[in-house]
Amino acid sequence: MRVTNRPVTAADIVDAASTLAPVIKETPLDLSERLSAVAGVPVYLKREDQQICRSFKSRGAYNHISRLSPAERQLGVVCASAGNHAQGVANACHALGIQGTIYLPMSTPRQKRERIKAIGGPQVTLEYVDGTFDTAQKVALKNATNTWRSYIHPYDDPLVIAGQGTIAAELTRQLPSVANVIVPVGGGGLIAGMATWLKEEYPHIRIIGVEAQGSASASAARAAGNPVSLDYVDAFADGVAVGRTGDITFEIMKTLVDDLLVVPEGAVATEMLDLYHLEGIITEPAGALASAAIVASSTGRIAELRLEGPTVAIISGGNNDLSRYAEVMERSLNYRGLRHYFLVTFPQQPGALRHFLDSVLGEGDDIVYFEYTKKNNRDTGPALVGVDIQSPDDLPSLLERMDASPLHIETVEPDSELLRFLV
Repeated sequence: MRVTNRPVTAADIVDAASTLAPVIKETPLDLSERLSAVAGVPVYLKREDQQICRSFKSRGAYNHISRLSPAERQLGVVCASAGNHAQGVANACHALGIQGTIYLPMSTPRQKRERIKAIGGPQVTLEYVDGTFDTAQKVALKNATNTWRSYIHPYDDPLVIAGQGTIAAELTRQLPSVANVIVPVGGGGLIAGMATWLKEEYPHIRIIGVEAQGSASASAARAAGNPVSLDYVDAFADGVAVGRTGDITFEIMKTLVDDLLVVPEGAVATEMLDLYHLEGIITEPAGALASAAIVASSTGRIAELRLEGPTVAIISGGNNDLSRYAEVMERSLNYRGLRHYFLVTFPQQPGALRHFLDSVLGEGDDIVYFEYTKKNNRDTGPALVGVDIQSPDDLPSLLERMDASPLHIETVEPDSELLRFLV
């Protein structure tokens, strides 16, 4: 059964593939023995981290910008981005000789900022906005309107959606037997394009979207029946940190996407480390979302996937700043139950700290963080102490020793505002 009367069709994706053929790389499809063992079915990774600009965003951006009229090209383009779409726009501007102004949230990682500058060169100007991607987008849209320039939307645009959909055309050619496709979801451009192709050409293929817990705007839209704005967005998975899913993309997703899962950021951080340590793949947080869902499902941390047949997980981006690995490790250890924080009030008397080390901590426990909360008056303020344990099973005995201790010790929850403020 073919799907018709939609803003994007399989024919649009074929047209986009023709446009992109001279400038976009066909990325490999690699079998992951690790994930195959976890899922119990063959799992392949579609390596968009090896794409030009190290993410799939180059496809949609170029597909749109290359079709501008001479008058539109003369005026230039404007976009807002958390980083990867900006690189795609910068690449197209450089290749086509078009001036572009790119608005970025201040939280955009340094690595992505530098890459945008290097890719776009003198063809692009970067502007930084205090706030989230959604704030940057409002500023960019206003600028585009005031200057009569074309706004290149990162996801809610038919030409961009069609460009992203070319990934589906590639992978079905590379693996005709694919039964499931797992796709990261931010604003929805990637999954909308891929779902359009797959449901028209291969309607039996199951399409599974995956969101980060701190930016699950598509799930919120599905629950409400229309796109809604999130009250808070966790910027850790910056590539999908979108506070409101697209109008066009939502209309496509609500009828063509079979399942939509939400994965904790800690699971994403853990999968980033596993991809790097076990398979030599460097991803950004959003890039590890799809494969993180497979692992999180197998451990019961999210809904069970129950995959049958060959499965493809999209590795959507590899633009990760190495300076972020401390945060990645922190989130992973918290998620796995190996790092815990406590407020410990040490009386100002000899031996208090020694008692904590000798009588409270276990043999394999390690202090990884120690900071007095009141640096100018330690007599009246507790210390924040971070402790790594060898196994989550060690936590109950640690808490028992803390309860038996004369020291006043309070547990600090990993998702508390206090911890975000202090660490």
